[in-house]
Amino acid sequence: MACAAVSVNCLLGRAAGTFTLQVASALLRPRPLCACVINRKMSSRRKTDHLERTANNYRQEVLYPAKVCGILNESNNVKRLRLAIPDKDFTFKAGQWVDFLIPGLSKVGGFSICSSPRLLEGEGVIELAVKYSAHPPAHWIHTECTLDSEIAVRVGGDFYFDPQPSDPAVNLLLVAGGVGINPLFSILLHVADLYRQREREGSGYEPCSVKLFYSAKNTEELLFKNTIIGLSKEFFEKVSCNFHVTQQETEIDTHLRPYISEGRISQKILKEHLSENTLCFVCGPPPMIEYVSGQLQCLGLSEEKILFEKWW
Repeated sequence: MACAAVSVNCLLGRAAGTFTLQVASALLRPRPLCACVINRKMSSRRKTDHLERTANNYRQEVLYPAKVCGILNESNNVKRLRLAIPDKDFTFKAGQWVDFLIPGLSKVGGFSICSSPRLLEGEGVIELAVKYSAHPPAHWIHTECTLDSEIAVRVGGDFYFDPQPSDPAVNLLLVAGGVGINPLFSILLHVADLYRQREREGSGYEPCSVKLFYSAKNTEELLFKNTIIGLSKEFFEKVSCNFHVTQQETEIDTHLRPYISEGRISQKILKEHLSENTLCFVCGPPPMIEYVSGQLQCLGLSEEKILFEKWW
């Protein structure tokens, strides 16, 4: 840990501004096992700064050095980064995000992890999918980041799925809009790992089923779609997905057609996938979250079973 701290200090010493640790001891509260405890007050005032938006969320005290070891274009405007993190003390729960600190930039980025905890355990890496924007950290990723770029990260967030073997099985309903798929994709990958562990070892937690609704403007903006479809085929009795496109202007590829619906995610569609033991995770633009949360409550799903992450 001492070596990691020295590396981070050297890294941040080259930054344009000094980053002040904004974690009070009150924020380091015990976390629930399966899901998050969140502030459900939906404010219409949008906070543009990541640290301001997440000031009341859990976050680690330690910064960890990381190196970019992979870059690919997930779509026309989304880059997927693979970060190698050598410190074995670094951990995260499926659904959480990282503070993203870049040498030379005083602005701190905040990006949801889109990979599974098992990938970190096995290969020592995490993945992020970042949409292009003028925000300095995102802009740096799209215009200056290269293989072997060095940054620092720290995990935070109360929006996650981390069940223990003794926890009751639940049906998961995942509802994503745009790049809000990132934490839900991490959860989906984690669930797939739990299924595989159950098949391989005959032990461990096993969710009942997972249904993913994912909305984007068009099929080009549906991130991870091929992997998601692959998981629905691998676990066809457990996992299902439905992609919704709202502004599709081109012909939909043949292999995608069985999974595509045009238009918004409706109350009628949601109703078909609710049960007494449904736990719902929602992530996307605030209007989408407010709409989906309202529809679910109208359908009788209790407020404590509707968990959301609002980033914009």
